[in-house]
Amino acid sequence: MIGYYSYTVILTYMSLISSVLGMFFALGVDGNPPHPDYAIICLMVSGLCDMFDGKVARTKKNRTESEKKFGIQIDSLCDAICFGLLPSVIGYSIGMRDYGDIPILILFPLCAIIRLAYFNVNEEERQQKTDDVRKVYEGLPVTSVALILPVIYSFHKDIGMDCFPLVYGTALLIIAIAFITRFKLKKPSMRTMLCFIGLGVIELIWMIYNTKIK
Repeated sequence: MIGYYSYTVILTYMSLISSVLGMFFALGVDGNPPHPDYAIICLMVSGLCDMFDGKVARTKKNRTESEKKFGIQIDSLCDAICFGLLPSVIGYSIGMRDYGDIPILILFPLCAIIRLAYFNVNEEERQQKTDDVRKVYEGLPVTSVALILPVIYSFHKDIGMDCFPLVYGTALLIIAIAFITRFKLKKPSMRTMLCFIGLGVIELIWMIYNTKIK
């Protein structure tokens, strides 16, 4: 079969599987009503997988150049679906269906894909010069939505479902612009990453708890 198969891509594939399930939940399957709560949980699971996939890949010391390039491409392709498309599907699920909402739902994955393609070009050029881990991001990383959107969604009951689509749509628009805005963002340290992971786990548990008591 074509492709490269090793443990280095397992988490990337798990992230994709979680997000595709999230889309099914968001849209409803086999006559079942939409479940955006479950979709948000899937988004968070994808984010947790993405936090570790690069570290897992770097543990394989004998990776060929083709395997490294494949890893970059497959990671970005999965990210486009997980963190570019799924948030828009969730937006549609929660009520972003007016004519003014559709451009935002289209713009968000478009900006995510533009950023990911730009990152791929730069990352390939960078890896030809050095094996060092990237220390600075340019623009907002697309994976950040796995933390930002669940935090916003956790307030949807307080805001009310009549107003929440507007809040969610505004967040998508701001994040989309941040994806392609040229600014430097220092890559988080290991301590900060652990804090993000802890926050993500707390969010995940909170979302699951709220879903169970519905």
